Amino acid sequence: MKTQKLGQAQLRTAGAPLCELRELSVRYGERLANEAVSLQIGAGEVVALLGENGAGKSTLLHALYGMVKASAGEVFYGGQAVQPSPDGAIAAGIGLVHQHFMLVPRLTVAENIVLGREPRRLGVLFDRERAEEETRALSVKYGLQIDPRRAIEDLSVGEAQRVEILKVLYRGARCLLLDEPTAVLTPGEASRMLAVLRDFLDRDVEQQRGLLIVTHKLDEVMQIADRAVVMRAGRVVASYLRADFNAQEIARAMVGREVTPIVRQVSARLLAQTGTTARLVTTPALELRDLRLLHDGVQRLRGVSLTVQPGEIVGIAGVDGNGQTELCAAVAGLLPVQSGQVLLAGHEVTRASVQARKQAGLQLVPEDRHRHGLVLDFTLAENLLLGYDEHYRRGLGLLDQVRLQQVAEQLLHEHDVRPADPGALARSLSGGNQQKLVLARALFGGGVPPKVLVAAQPTRGVDLGAVEAIHRALLAARDRGCAILLVSAELDELRTLCDRIAVLYRGELLAELKNPPALPASRERLGELMAGVA
Repeated sequence: MKTQKLGQAQLRTAGAPLCELRELSVRYGERLANEAVSLQIGAGEVVALLGENGAGKSTLLHALYGMVKASAGEVFYGGQAVQPSPDGAIAAGIGLVHQHFMLVPRLTVAENIVLGREPRRLGVLFDRERAEEETRALSVKYGLQIDPRRAIEDLSVGEAQRVEILKVLYRGARCLLLDEPTAVLTPGEASRMLAVLRDFLDRDVEQQRGLLIVTHKLDEVMQIADRAVVMRAGRVVASYLRADFNAQEIARAMVGREVTPIVRQVSARLLAQTGTTARLVTTPALELRDLRLLHDGVQRLRGVSLTVQPGEIVGIAGVDGNGQTELCAAVAGLLPVQSGQVLLAGHEVTRASVQARKQAGLQLVPEDRHRHGLVLDFTLAENLLLGYDEHYRRGLGLLDQVRLQQVAEQLLHEHDVRPADPGALARSLSGGNQQKLVLARALFGGGVPPKVLVAAQPTRGVDLGAVEAIHRALLAARDRGCAILLVSAELDELRTLCDRIAVLYRGELLAELKNPPALPASRERLGELMAGVA
C-alpha cells in the first residue's frame, strides 16, 4: 500500500476519524469477503472505495453500519470502539444510502423520509403537514429539491436517489456511506448529485462531515474524492491521495492487470454495405417505422423511425425517462404500440409475441437484470436455460442435464462469469457477473446467435473489468453480423461502441449523429440534444 503525505482534507481535522475500521474481516461460510481491512473516514474528507464487483466493497459498508457482523477486527465511531448496529450508527450520525433503493413505492416522498420517525400531533396522529414541511425544508437546505407529496412510484430514478439521501439526512447523519450513488443516474444527474454531496461536505466545516463513496467510475473519483482506496478479493491493495491520482494506475490496481482501451473499427460487413466501390442494397436487420406508444396515460413514443443494419451498432442517448424503456419494450414485444411498424429483416413483427420475435432472431438484454433478466434463486445453468428449455429436452420431455451442464460451462468460460460454476445461485454473483450471465444467454440464443440484439443499459452498475468484457462481447457480436440497438445513459459508452447515435427526447428522435471511430460525436452536441436543443 502506498504511504503518502496528508492532503488538505486530512489537515482540516485534528480529532478522531468519524468512522474507522481496524483489521476487519467478514466471513460467509468458507468465503472470506473482507480480510484484515483497515480504513478511516476523516471529517471534511471524501473517500472513494473502488474495486471490481465482488471485491468486498458493499460488505465493508454493511459491516461499518452494523448490517453484517464481522468475524474479526474493530469498528470505531468518533474514536469510540463499538459493536456496530444500524441503530447505533444512526445515533452516532452515520447514514447508509443503499445501492438498491429501500423505498416504499406507494408512499409519498415525505412519508418515506420520516418513516419510523413520524412527527405526531396529540401524541398519536401522524402530522402529515409537518412531515411535508420538514421534508421541503430539508430538500431546499441541501439542494435536493423534491415535491414531498409525490408518490415514489411516480419519480424518476434520479429523484428517487435524492429521497434516499434525504432519508438519512433527516435522521441527522453527518457521515454518509454511499453504495454506488450514481450507478442508475444519467451523466447530468450524476454530476449534479456529486456537486450536492461536495456541497454537503463543504458548506459547514464545523459540522464535521465525511463521505465514503463506493463507485466504479474513475471520472467521479477525479471529480470529488480526496482519497481513493482500492480493494481486490476482499483486501485493500492500494491507497492514493488526491495529489497522486492517476486514472490508469488506479484502473490497473482495480482489476490487477493493464486495462486496454477499446479501439473500435467499422465492421467489415458495414463497410461492404456502404463502400463507394461496391455499394450493396441491403434490408435493415431492424427497422422501426413511425412508432407511437401510450403507456400509463402518457405518450411515451412519438413517431420513432430508425434502422439498424447487420454488423452495425446504433446507440440511443437520452436523459432517463424520455422513452428509452418503452422503446426497448416495444421492439421486444413487451408493450403494444398504438401505431407504426416493427420489422425484422423486412418481415413485420409489430403484433408478434415475444417468443415469435425470439424465433425471428431478436434478443433483449433488459435494463434491470434483477427484475427482468434473472431468477436470482435459480442456478447459473438454469438461468442460461430460461426461454430455451425445448433445446435441452430429450425423450419423454426430460431435460438433458449433461448437455445443459456442458453448454453452461462453455458459456460461463467464454464470458468470464465468476465463479464459473453452473450450480451456483445467480444471487451469489456480483452485479458485473450477473450482467455477463444475462448477456451470455442473449448472445447464445439457445444455440442460434441473434440477428438483432437490443441492449438496454448493458453496463449499468458494473465494474471496470466487466465493462471492458461486455464492450468486447458486443463488438464481437457486431463483427459476426449482429445488428445492435444500444440504449445507454453513458455517453462515453455510446461514443466508444456505436456507428451512429440517435437522441431520444420526450419520446421523439431529435437527431441522429454519425460516430466514426476517428471522429466521435461531440459530447457537447449530444448533451444539448439530450436537453431538448434540436
